[in-house]
Amino acid sequence: MILAGDIGGTSARLALFEAPSGRPLSVVEQTYSSRKYAGLGEIATAFVAEHGVKVERACFGIAGPVQHGRVVTPNLPWVVDSGLLARELGLPTVKLINDLEANAYGIAALDAGDFVTLNGGAEGAAGNCAVISVGTGLGEAGMYWDGKTHHPFACEGGHADFSPRDELESELLHHVRAKFKEFGHVSYERILSGPGLREVYEFLRDIKGGQEPGWLREAMRQGDASAAISTAGLEARCELCVKALDMFVSFYGAEAGNLALKTMAIGGVYVGGGIAPRIIRKLQSPLFMAAFTAKGRMRPLMEAMPVRVIMKDTAALLGAARAAIESA
Repeated sequence: MILAGDIGGTSARLALFEAPSGRPLSVVEQTYSSRKYAGLGEIATAFVAEHGVKVERACFGIAGPVQHGRVVTPNLPWVVDSGLLARELGLPTVKLINDLEANAYGIAALDAGDFVTLNGGAEGAAGNCAVISVGTGLGEAGMYWDGKTHHPFACEGGHADFSPRDELESELLHHVRAKFKEFGHVSYERILSGPGLREVYEFLRDIKGGQEPGWLREAMRQGDASAAISTAGLEARCELCVKALDMFVSFYGAEAGNLALKTMAIGGVYVGGGIAPRIIRKLQSPLFMAAFTAKGRMRPLMEAMPVRVIMKDTAALLGAARAAIESA
Protein backbone atom coordinates (compact mmCIF):
# COMPACT_ATOMS: atom_id res chain seq x y z
CA MET A 1 0.00 0.00 0.00
CA ILE A 2 1.25 3.48 -0.91
CA LEU A 3 0.63 6.53 1.29
CA ALA A 4 0.58 9.82 -0.63
CA GLY A 5 -0.12 13.37 0.43
CA ASP A 6 -0.74 16.80 -1.06
CA ILE A 7 0.15 19.21 1.72
CA GLY A 8 -0.74 22.88 1.37
CA GLY A 9 -1.03 25.88 3.64
CA THR A 10 -4.78 25.38 4.04
CA SER A 11 -5.46 21.66 3.56
CA ALA A 12 -3.56 18.41 3.86
CA ARG A 13 -4.98 15.71 1.58
CA LEU A 14 -3.87 12.15 2.22
CA ALA A 15 -4.69 9.00 0.29
CA LEU A 16 -3.87 5.32 0.15
CA PHE A 17 -3.11 3.83 -3.25
CA GLU A 18 -2.63 0.46 -4.80
CA ALA A 19 -0.56 0.06 -7.96
CA PRO A 20 -1.29 -3.37 -9.44
CA SER A 21 0.04 -2.43 -12.89
CA GLY A 22 2.26 0.52 -11.99
CA ARG A 23 -0.62 3.01 -12.24
CA PRO A 24 -1.84 4.39 -8.88
CA LEU A 25 -5.44 3.51 -7.97
CA SER A 26 -6.98 5.36 -5.04
CA VAL A 27 -8.36 3.25 -2.19
CA VAL A 28 -9.32 5.95 0.31
CA GLU A 29 -8.78 9.70 0.63
CA GLN A 30 -9.18 12.17 3.46
CA THR A 31 -8.68 15.92 3.88
CA TYR A 32 -7.44 17.64 7.03
CA SER A 33 -7.24 21.31 8.00
CA SER A 34 -3.47 21.86 8.05
CA ARG A 35 -3.47 24.61 10.67
CA LYS A 36 -5.28 22.47 13.22
CA TYR A 37 -2.26 20.20 13.57
CA ALA A 38 1.25 20.66 14.94
CA GLY A 39 2.86 18.90 12.00
CA LEU A 40 2.53 16.44 9.16
CA GLY A 41 3.55 13.47 11.31
CA GLU A 42 0.50 13.95 13.52
CA ILE A 43 -1.81 13.88 10.50
CA ALA A 44 -0.12 10.99 8.70
CA THR A 45 0.05 8.66 11.71
CA ALA A 46 -3.61 9.34 12.59
CA PHE A 47 -4.67 8.63 8.99
CA VAL A 48 -2.78 5.33 8.81
CA ALA A 49 -4.02 4.24 12.25
CA GLU A 50 -7.63 5.05 11.37
CA HIS A 51 -7.55 2.82 8.29
CA GLY A 52 -5.49 0.05 9.86
CA VAL A 53 -3.28 -0.66 6.87
CA LYS A 54 0.36 -1.55 6.41
CA VAL A 55 2.07 1.14 4.37
CA GLU A 56 5.02 0.03 2.26
CA ARG A 57 5.99 3.33 0.65
CA ALA A 58 5.14 6.98 1.23
CA CYS A 59 5.61 10.26 -0.62
CA PHE A 60 4.31 13.71 0.24
CA GLY A 61 4.10 16.76 -2.01
CA ILE A 62 4.59 19.78 0.23
CA ALA A 63 4.21 23.49 -0.46
CA GLY A 64 7.73 24.76 0.16
CA PRO A 65 11.37 24.26 -0.79
CA VAL A 66 12.50 20.69 -0.04
CA GLN A 67 16.21 20.44 0.68
CA HIS A 68 17.97 17.26 1.78
CA GLY A 69 14.70 15.65 2.83
CA ARG A 70 13.61 18.61 4.92
CA VAL A 71 11.28 21.57 4.38
CA VAL A 72 10.39 24.64 6.42
CA THR A 73 6.91 25.40 5.12
CA PRO A 74 6.48 29.11 4.22
CA ASN A 75 2.70 29.17 4.77
CA LEU A 76 2.58 26.91 7.84
CA PRO A 77 4.52 26.90 11.14
CA TRP A 78 5.93 23.44 10.35
CA VAL A 79 9.29 21.82 9.81
CA VAL A 80 8.88 18.50 8.00
CA ASP A 81 11.82 16.09 8.11
CA SER A 82 11.72 12.90 6.04
CA GLY A 83 13.82 10.93 8.55
CA LEU A 84 11.57 11.78 11.49
CA LEU A 85 8.47 11.14 9.41
CA ALA A 86 9.81 7.73 8.37
CA ARG A 87 10.36 6.76 12.02
CA GLU A 88 6.86 7.93 12.97
CA LEU A 89 5.36 5.82 10.17
CA GLY A 90 7.63 2.83 10.76
CA LEU A 91 9.13 2.99 7.27
CA PRO A 92 12.76 2.78 6.08
CA THR A 93 12.38 6.03 4.12
CA VAL A 94 9.79 8.65 3.21
CA LYS A 95 10.07 10.75 0.05
CA LEU A 96 9.35 14.48 0.24
CA ILE A 97 8.88 16.54 -2.92
CA ASN A 98 7.57 20.01 -3.66
CA ASP A 99 3.79 20.09 -4.17
CA LEU A 100 4.10 21.47 -7.72
CA GLU A 101 6.61 18.76 -8.51
CA ALA A 102 3.90 16.33 -7.35
CA ASN A 103 1.44 18.10 -9.65
CA ALA A 104 3.86 17.61 -12.53
CA TYR A 105 4.19 13.91 -11.78
CA GLY A 106 0.41 13.64 -11.67
CA ILE A 107 -0.18 14.97 -15.19
CA ALA A 108 0.80 11.65 -16.78
CA ALA A 109 -1.83 9.89 -14.64
CA LEU A 110 -4.69 12.07 -15.92
CA ASP A 111 -7.04 11.54 -18.84
CA ALA A 112 -7.82 13.95 -21.69
CA GLY A 113 -11.14 14.85 -20.05
CA ASP A 114 -9.32 16.13 -16.97
CA PHE A 115 -8.11 19.24 -18.82
CA VAL A 116 -9.65 22.39 -20.30
CA THR A 117 -7.62 23.86 -23.15
CA LEU A 118 -7.02 27.62 -23.15
CA ASN A 119 -4.66 27.54 -26.11
CA GLY A 120 -4.20 24.67 -28.55
CA GLY A 121 -0.67 25.67 -29.50
CA ALA A 122 1.35 24.25 -32.35
CA GLU A 123 0.34 20.89 -33.77
CA GLY A 124 2.42 18.07 -32.27
CA ALA A 125 4.11 20.39 -29.75
CA ALA A 126 6.74 18.48 -27.78
CA GLY A 127 9.40 19.61 -25.34
CA ASN A 128 9.74 20.99 -21.84
CA CYS A 129 6.55 21.73 -19.92
CA ALA A 130 5.72 24.03 -17.01
CA VAL A 131 3.17 23.87 -14.20
CA ILE A 132 1.81 26.87 -12.30
CA SER A 133 -0.68 26.72 -9.46
CA VAL A 134 -2.39 29.40 -7.40
CA GLY A 135 -3.84 28.53 -4.00
CA THR A 136 -2.79 29.64 -0.52
CA GLY A 137 0.50 30.44 -2.24
CA LEU A 138 1.92 30.47 -5.76
CA GLY A 139 3.61 27.24 -6.87
CA GLU A 140 5.68 26.64 -9.97
CA ALA A 141 7.54 23.68 -11.46
CA GLY A 142 9.06 22.49 -14.69
CA MET A 143 9.19 19.24 -16.65
CA TYR A 144 12.40 18.65 -18.57
CA TRP A 145 11.93 16.69 -21.83
CA ASP A 146 14.78 14.30 -22.70
CA GLY A 147 13.31 13.35 -26.06
CA LYS A 148 11.37 10.40 -24.68
CA THR A 149 9.86 11.35 -21.35
CA HIS A 150 9.37 14.25 -18.95
CA HIS A 151 11.33 14.67 -15.72
CA PRO A 152 9.58 16.96 -13.18
CA PHE A 153 11.65 19.39 -11.15
CA ALA A 154 10.71 21.88 -8.46
CA CYS A 155 11.41 25.59 -8.22
CA GLU A 156 10.39 28.51 -6.03
CA GLY A 157 9.60 30.93 -8.84
CA GLY A 158 6.48 32.16 -7.07
CA HIS A 159 8.77 34.06 -4.68
CA ALA A 160 10.52 35.97 -7.47
CA ASP A 161 9.99 39.74 -7.68
CA PHE A 162 6.61 41.02 -8.80
CA SER A 163 7.06 43.33 -11.79
CA PRO A 164 4.32 45.83 -12.77
CA ARG A 165 3.40 46.27 -16.43
CA ASP A 166 1.63 49.65 -16.28
CA GLU A 167 1.00 52.63 -14.00
CA LEU A 168 -1.90 51.00 -12.13
CA GLU A 169 0.21 47.96 -11.31
CA SER A 170 3.08 50.25 -10.25
CA GLU A 171 0.69 51.84 -7.75
CA LEU A 172 -0.29 48.36 -6.55
CA LEU A 173 3.37 47.46 -6.06
CA HIS A 174 3.97 50.63 -4.05
CA HIS A 175 0.91 49.89 -1.88
CA VAL A 176 1.88 46.27 -1.16
CA ARG A 177 5.56 47.15 -0.61
CA ALA A 178 4.54 49.66 2.06
CA LYS A 179 2.32 47.08 3.73
CA PHE A 180 5.06 44.42 3.83
CA LYS A 181 8.05 46.74 4.14
CA GLU A 182 9.70 44.56 6.80
CA PHE A 183 10.42 41.97 4.07
CA GLY A 184 12.02 44.45 1.69
CA HIS A 185 10.58 42.52 -1.24
CA VAL A 186 7.23 42.00 -2.98
CA SER A 187 6.99 38.57 -4.53
CA TYR A 188 4.56 37.47 -7.21
CA GLU A 189 2.94 35.30 -4.53
CA ARG A 190 1.90 38.44 -2.62
CA ILE A 191 -0.27 39.38 -5.60
CA LEU A 192 -1.06 36.04 -7.21
CA SER A 193 -2.53 33.76 -4.53
CA GLY A 194 -5.72 33.44 -2.52
CA PRO A 195 -4.53 36.14 -0.07
CA GLY A 196 -3.15 38.05 -3.07
CA LEU A 197 -6.63 38.47 -4.56
CA ARG A 198 -7.64 40.21 -1.36
CA GLU A 199 -4.57 42.48 -1.61
CA VAL A 200 -5.61 43.49 -5.13
CA TYR A 201 -9.20 44.08 -4.00
CA GLU A 202 -8.18 46.19 -1.00
CA PHE A 203 -5.87 48.26 -3.19
CA LEU A 204 -8.71 49.01 -5.60
CA ARG A 205 -11.03 49.79 -2.68
CA ASP A 206 -8.73 51.81 -0.42
CA ILE A 207 -6.37 53.51 -2.88
CA LYS A 208 -8.43 53.74 -6.07
CA GLY A 209 -11.75 54.57 -4.44
CA GLY A 210 -13.76 51.46 -5.29
CA GLN A 211 -17.14 51.11 -3.58
CA GLU A 212 -17.61 48.09 -1.31
CA PRO A 213 -21.28 47.04 -0.87
CA GLY A 214 -22.44 46.22 2.64
CA TRP A 215 -23.51 42.66 1.79
CA LEU A 216 -20.00 41.90 0.52
CA ARG A 217 -18.36 43.41 3.60
CA GLU A 218 -20.46 41.08 5.74
CA ALA A 219 -19.70 38.04 3.56
CA MET A 220 -15.99 38.77 3.83
CA ARG A 221 -16.22 39.17 7.57
CA GLN A 222 -18.05 35.90 8.10
CA GLY A 223 -16.08 33.64 5.75
CA ASP A 224 -13.21 33.36 3.30
CA ALA A 225 -12.75 36.90 2.00
CA SER A 226 -10.95 35.84 -1.18
CA ALA A 227 -13.68 33.34 -2.01
CA ALA A 228 -16.34 36.01 -1.47
CA ILE A 229 -14.49 38.39 -3.80
CA SER A 230 -14.01 35.81 -6.56
CA THR A 231 -17.64 34.65 -6.37
CA ALA A 232 -18.98 38.19 -6.55
CA GLY A 233 -16.62 38.89 -9.45
CA LEU A 234 -17.65 35.78 -11.37
CA GLU A 235 -21.33 36.59 -10.87
CA ALA A 236 -20.75 40.28 -11.76
CA ARG A 237 -22.56 41.29 -8.58
CA CYS A 238 -19.96 43.85 -7.60
CA GLU A 239 -17.99 46.07 -10.00
CA LEU A 240 -15.09 46.32 -7.57
CA CYS A 241 -14.82 42.50 -7.42
CA VAL A 242 -15.02 42.23 -11.21
CA LYS A 243 -12.06 44.62 -11.53
CA ALA A 244 -10.08 42.78 -8.85
CA LEU A 245 -10.68 39.40 -10.46
CA ASP A 246 -9.83 40.75 -13.92
CA MET A 247 -6.49 42.03 -12.62
CA PHE A 248 -5.87 38.74 -10.86
CA VAL A 249 -6.50 36.69 -14.01
CA SER A 250 -4.24 38.99 -16.01
CA PHE A 251 -1.48 38.52 -13.41
CA TYR A 252 -2.03 34.77 -13.66
CA GLY A 253 -1.56 34.80 -17.43
CA ALA A 254 1.46 37.10 -17.25
CA GLU A 255 3.30 34.97 -14.69
CA ALA A 256 2.38 31.74 -16.48
CA GLY A 257 4.00 33.29 -19.55
CA ASN A 258 7.09 34.30 -17.55
CA LEU A 259 7.47 30.74 -16.30
CA ALA A 260 6.96 29.37 -19.81
CA LEU A 261 9.74 31.57 -21.16
CA LYS A 262 12.17 30.63 -18.40
CA THR A 263 11.58 26.90 -18.86
CA MET A 264 11.17 27.07 -22.67
CA ALA A 265 7.87 25.22 -22.21
CA ILE A 266 7.15 24.52 -25.88
CA GLY A 267 5.56 21.22 -24.83
CA GLY A 268 2.85 23.04 -22.89
CA VAL A 269 1.91 24.96 -19.78
CA TYR A 270 -0.41 23.42 -17.20
CA VAL A 271 -2.46 25.55 -14.82
CA GLY A 272 -3.22 23.67 -11.60
CA GLY A 273 -4.42 24.25 -8.06
CA GLY A 274 -7.81 24.69 -6.49
CA ILE A 275 -8.59 28.22 -7.68
CA ALA A 276 -8.24 27.68 -11.44
CA PRO A 277 -11.20 25.27 -11.86
CA ARG A 278 -13.42 27.59 -9.82
CA ILE A 279 -12.68 30.58 -12.06
CA ILE A 280 -12.44 28.63 -15.33
CA ARG A 281 -14.90 30.96 -17.09
CA LYS A 282 -12.61 33.91 -16.37
CA LEU A 283 -9.54 31.97 -17.46
CA GLN A 284 -11.30 31.21 -20.75
CA SER A 285 -11.90 34.91 -21.35
CA PRO A 286 -9.29 36.79 -23.44
CA LEU A 287 -7.61 38.20 -20.30
CA PHE A 288 -5.41 35.21 -19.44
CA MET A 289 -4.05 34.44 -22.90
CA ALA A 290 -3.62 38.13 -23.75
CA ALA A 291 -1.29 38.51 -20.77
CA PHE A 292 0.37 35.13 -21.45
CA THR A 293 1.33 36.02 -25.01
CA ALA A 294 2.23 39.69 -24.40
CA LYS A 295 5.99 39.05 -24.45
CA GLY A 296 7.05 41.40 -27.24
CA ARG A 297 9.24 39.69 -29.81
CA MET A 298 8.51 36.32 -28.20
CA ARG A 299 4.76 36.50 -28.96
CA PRO A 300 4.95 33.90 -31.80
CA LEU A 301 6.74 31.49 -29.47
CA MET A 302 4.09 32.02 -26.76
CA GLU A 303 1.21 31.55 -29.21
CA ALA A 304 2.65 28.16 -30.21
CA MET A 305 2.62 26.86 -26.61
CA PRO A 306 -0.36 24.71 -25.56
CA VAL A 307 -1.99 25.94 -22.33
CA ARG A 308 -4.28 23.64 -20.35
CA VAL A 309 -6.07 23.91 -17.01
CA ILE A 310 -5.99 20.84 -14.77
CA MET A 311 -9.58 20.27 -13.64
CA LYS A 312 -8.97 17.16 -11.52
CA ASP A 313 -8.22 18.21 -7.96
CA THR A 314 -6.35 15.01 -7.09
CA ALA A 315 -3.52 15.56 -9.59
CA ALA A 316 -0.91 16.21 -6.89
CA LEU A 317 -2.03 13.18 -4.88
CA LEU A 318 -1.71 10.99 -7.95
CA GLY A 319 1.67 12.55 -8.62
CA ALA A 320 2.96 11.87 -5.11
CA ALA A 321 1.86 8.24 -5.52
CA ARG A 322 3.63 8.04 -8.91
CA ALA A 323 6.81 9.48 -7.37
CA ALA A 324 6.65 6.84 -4.61
CA ILE A 325 6.28 4.09 -7.19
CA GLU A 326 9.19 5.36 -9.27
CA SER A 327 11.46 5.66 -6.23
CA ALA A 328 10.90 2.05 -5.17
